[in-house]
Amino acid sequence: MGRITKTISLSVPPEMAKKIKRLMKEEGRTRSELIREALRRYMEEQEWEKIYRYGEMKVREKRITEDQIESIIDAHRE
Repeated sequence: MGRITKTISLSVPPEMAKKIKRLMKEEGRTRSELIREALRRYMEEQEWEKIYRYGEMKVREKRITEDQIESIIDAHRE
């Protein structure tokens, strides 16, 4: 059976490395766990940004005002 993770190399500034080491001690986690969580959060944030930008584009296309948004959502839920 093959490895289910991929090893990568990462360079960080010395001050960031110190903060990572401090977090490792404080949280009892490995460097890999901390960096994986940071990357997961970053990727999730990027996905939400993409959704938000799509929503903004649709609002402009349909000329929806901020005042109309809640009533549109309520009507859709009924």
